Amino acid sequence: MAALSIHHFRQAKQAGQPLVALTAADYATAQILDQAGIDLILVGDSLAMTNLGYTSTLPLTLEQMLHHAQAVRRGVERAFLVADLPFLTYQVHKEQALLSAGRLMKEAGVNGVKLEGGYPDMVETVAFLVQRGIPVLGHIGLTPQAKHQLGGYRQQGKNPPEAERLRQEALSLEQAGAFALVLEHMPAELAAQISAQAGIPTLGIGAGPACDGQILVTHDLLGLSERIPPFAKPYTNLRQAIREAVEAFANDVRQKVFPPR
Repeated sequence: MAALSIHHFRQAKQAGQPLVALTAADYATAQILDQAGIDLILVGDSLAMTNLGYTSTLPLTLEQMLHHAQAVRRGVERAFLVADLPFLTYQVHKEQALLSAGRLMKEAGVNGVKLEGGYPDMVETVAFLVQRGIPVLGHIGLTPQAKHQLGGYRQQGKNPPEAERLRQEALSLEQAGAFALVLEHMPAELAAQISAQAGIPTLGIGAGPACDGQILVTHDLLGLSERIPPFAKPYTNLRQAIREAVEAFANDVRQKVFPPR
């Protein structure tokens, strides 16, 4: 089973083949996703909430990301593996971003990194990384690390000035060398326009059906999250299934029917 390269994504867009991406933060989940044929696995900073119990992505450290990315790497053979750069590990200056991204590639073996934002300084950082051989997945729209600046997890690009800003950010990130873009929580019409104009693929999350692919937080897809965003679709309810299994086990132990005699 050959591992996917960066060229897979542009080829998929040109062929009109939808891309599939999901998140993973542990070995077992990563192995299952990889064996299911996912194109891209993201070690997302959402693990701060789904796996570590924080109320936002902001507390996650680079060391924690490295720990999880290393576990995920051991479960992935085929998918293209990308890790988020945690808050304040890439915004200070370009060299900081290079060191953070370099550690994730060197110590965890990821294939690329994801950075949030398409403002001019971030575009320069993306270009700086790409020129040094680091594949970058861009991310615009709702950028959770900036939730306080955005006033919460609000949909972005709803008025003409915001929409135009996001279109320009997408173009700038493509010119800087990003291999793909995550479009999060924006009007479907705007995401369709960006996807049509961009030469690189777009991965939508709450951005409608016209993107070149879709990405979800795996905990949302599996029904493990306490709160599931309105744009996500739980395909099963593992939270309930796991609880029922644990309750059944506990009952068997208390009734002295497990282990069987």
